[in-house]
Amino acid sequence: MVDRYAPRDPERWDGRAPLPGAVPTQVSRSRADQLWMVVGMLDRAVGRDEMPDRASRAAPQLFTRPALKAFWALAEAGELRARPEDVGRPLPVATLRIVRDVLALLADLVVPEKVVRLPVVEQPELKPTVPARDRAALYRGLADLAAHGPLQRGGIGMSGAERDRVLAMVGIVLDAGPRSGELAALRLADLAEGLAAVGIRRRPQRASVSREEEIAALAEVHPSAVRAVLYGAAHTRSEATRQRVLAAVAALEPLPEVEWYELSAGTRVAVKRWLESRQQVVDALPLEGGRSQLWVTLRASKAGPPGITLLPEGVRAAYQKGVTALNFAMAGRYGWSPLPTKMEQLRRAVETVPLDAGRAQALGLA
Repeated sequence: MVDRYAPRDPERWDGRAPLPGAVPTQVSRSRADQLWMVVGMLDRAVGRDEMPDRASRAAPQLFTRPALKAFWALAEAGELRARPEDVGRPLPVATLRIVRDVLALLADLVVPEKVVRLPVVEQPELKPTVPARDRAALYRGLADLAAHGPLQRGGIGMSGAERDRVLAMVGIVLDAGPRSGELAALRLADLAEGLAAVGIRRRPQRASVSREEEIAALAEVHPSAVRAVLYGAAHTRSEATRQRVLAAVAALEPLPEVEWYELSAGTRVAVKRWLESRQQVVDALPLEGGRSQLWVTLRASKAGPPGITLLPEGVRAAYQKGVTALNFAMAGRYGWSPLPTKMEQLRRAVETVPLDAGRAQALGLA
């Protein structure tokens, strides 16, 4: 069943079936990986002494209360990990939330008419976001670093190109608030003429928080009800609530594939500087590499020579290295507080609004 919605055969990927629901969508590659991860966990659970015997007879039996309870206990304890050396290491809360969300999705596919009681995962306490004052200091500090020679301090080294890259990343996060995966997916074509704006492709699996609140306001329900109806837990809400949410979705204009965000003057300078550094690296690459992607590697690695596309993990690592270096360089300066090295904490501190149709048209984007 999963192979229908998330085929492993690359040639079948574009023809994958959309998930059923109020808003049918095709799964992303990251969600496909999560689906197969949980399928693997279920496969390793079946046949264990802790699982009911009936769980090995048919897929619907995996979603009975005894089977889910046993499966969840094994998953929490890390007994269903894929790598033998990792077995027994408890799963972190963030991973458990993914497993729980995927179980809800699978339950809708396997037993669509059944009310399934899914495990409850505690809500992890969010790390504090970056205050406005520190965000301004972050931008000024990175700009200051970019204007000087290579940074070497406390064992942390950054080349000029690395500083150019992280400054451009931070500027786009401050102006558009993309997640790391959305930032990593940026292409040169997503930059407007004159670097006036950047186009962000939001994750298709989930609506933005502002969109959820817009639907909730129109339907006169809590945003949690919107999430339940749209993302596979409609059975936890009344039929009246479900109909109100669906009516609100139908009444709203569909979200654009790309949301455009105007870039500040500082970000435009930062991105221009990075594009110049990037061009020098890509021109020296004998392969096609990252010709179309905005972010490329700057050092040789197991993945290949400098100039190939930087993956989401690399984007997060580049940001972390840049902020770590900045914290070293700025240590002891008046008014400076060490900044967290997680991009998510910066992103959640940013309130961004995409360009309206009139402004987008003025910039030649619509």
